Amino acid sequence: MRLTDLGNIFLHPAIFVLGTVIGSFLNVCVLRLPQEKDIVKERSRCLGCGNALLWYELIPLLGFCLVRGHCRHCRMRLSWQYPCIEALNGVLYVWFFVLYGGSYTALIYGLVASVLIIIALVDWRTYEIPIGCNIAIGVLALLYLVTMILLPLRDTPFEAATMISQLTTHIAGFFAVSGLFWLIYVLSRGRAIGGGDVKLMAVAGLLLGWQLILLALMVAAVTGSVVHLLLMRLKGKDRVLAFGPYLAFGILVAMLGGEVILSWYIGGWG
Repeated sequence: MRLTDLGNIFLHPAIFVLGTVIGSFLNVCVLRLPQEKDIVKERSRCLGCGNALLWYELIPLLGFCLVRGHCRHCRMRLSWQYPCIEALNGVLYVWFFVLYGGSYTALIYGLVASVLIIIALVDWRTYEIPIGCNIAIGVLALLYLVTMILLPLRDTPFEAATMISQLTTHIAGFFAVSGLFWLIYVLSRGRAIGGGDVKLMAVAGLLLGWQLILLALMVAAVTGSVVHLLLMRLKGKDRVLAFGPYLAFGILVAMLGGEVILSWYIGGWG
């Protein structure tokens, strides 16, 4: 066994644990952002009886198991959303590390994925995307561009043509889908698509570039069509569609495997 392999044995679990800790905070955001409550200072409480949670109940994954999925006071059954989101965020963080190593891309993509989880769950329930989430992705997108373009200057000469080409790709991504969404928003007066969807695809396009954001839209459209039709058929859902969860899924797919999918697609037509 190589030393690097031995390091990964300990590093991957550590990254997973970090992801679950952040995932625990995501659950707080999902519950409180729609109600415009403080997400930092206010203590976590049972939604049934209002009693404050003890420290061991706040341990990601383990806390849910220790109380056997019920409040220790009122015995209200706790939602499986809590451990599932914690585990999902942990898995995504490890996944990004495996794909991109200990790079800025892995860190920024991981944080963006966390914000996308919040967007998906909040929009699913309220049909609104918190503006703070779009701002967060916008900031992370700008940070990504800075680390991608400026940091290489420390090590190797950076050709102006390459820098301009990369910047153009990401700036075009800002408008590629959001421009279409904005037009639909204006023409339909907000009935066909929400303003939050427009902003989400703008900042996500800035992060991913025009090719990957178009891929994200394609994945979102196909997934949304299939899943919502099934929900209408099986669960009696109405025609009103919360598009945010599907857009978030499409963006996540683009971050995880977008380059591979595009290479396969382009190669198939080559």
